Amino acid sequence: MFMSIKFSVILPNGATNELAGITDPVEAYETLTHVAQTAEEVGFDTLWISDVLWPGDFTGLDTSQEFLFECWTTTAALARDTSHVRIGQIVTSNIFRHPALLAKMASTVDVMSHGRLTLGIGSGSPALADQARAYGYDYPDVPERSRQLREAVQILLAMWTQEEATFEGTSYSVRGAINQPKGIQQPHIPLLIAGNGEQVTLKLVAQYGNACNIHGDPATLKNKFTVLKEHCERLHRDYQSIHRTSGSYCIIGDTDEQAQAKVPERVRALFGNAALIGSPETIRERIAAYEDAGVQELLLRFPGTGQQDAIRRFAQEFIA
Repeated sequence: MFMSIKFSVILPNGATNELAGITDPVEAYETLTHVAQTAEEVGFDTLWISDVLWPGDFTGLDTSQEFLFECWTTTAALARDTSHVRIGQIVTSNIFRHPALLAKMASTVDVMSHGRLTLGIGSGSPALADQARAYGYDYPDVPERSRQLREAVQILLAMWTQEEATFEGTSYSVRGAINQPKGIQQPHIPLLIAGNGEQVTLKLVAQYGNACNIHGDPATLKNKFTVLKEHCERLHRDYQSIHRTSGSYCIIGDTDEQAQAKVPERVRALFGNAALIGSPETIRERIAAYEDAGVQELLLRFPGTGQQDAIRRFAQEFIA
């Protein structure tokens, strides 16, 4: 068992084609609900939802017509369909929602969940460019999306802490915006900022974030956390006050060969040998490598059908 690192589940809302083959939308949604409730039952720390508008696929196939359940609506439902597990987004795409409205949505969900929400936010990955434009949103370049994220983070915090929020930025402004109730958690809803950018995103984390989400193998993560720590030192921020998370893909088999046989080729390219794929012994070694790199919470995506069985087995093996 691992006593210090936490484990969480990225739920199957369709973002990576997990619901393919299900033709009844109610059945598809209840599949997500059952996975969420199983993960809560066996001791996972947080349930995370991806924020995309139609599915992608680790196999590289066109799966855009498969079912996809919207991120924040689903988060709100999870607040009532679960009782004690934390809930959050991995991650809210800033390009899809004005941050003042997002702050109000989050405050409502925090109350609905009795104070279990973490708001995860990022600038919007390149994979979302076509989706954003299809829905009528602008998809600016990296520097502009980074500026928008910086302003959005400041507006979120203002909406959660000020009686009437006022902010004047290049992309966003609010003028006396009222947000009551502000949520349950104090001093405000925890804010997770996601992304690997060393000069902008990690500095934003050091300035404003309660948590970060960084992608990569353990060696990459160790280097990124070193950069984050340096930002914290320059800003006089306690590095240990920032909760450090990363994601991985998980397939457990009785043997490494059995697990590897189930891995789509694109997953190998995306995760390499860092993914939690293999026998319990192999997975234990890889978890230890993430923990040694400085990860405090691993967000796990369990693929395809049979997710509840895989989640139960993982919990039996690795959750105290």
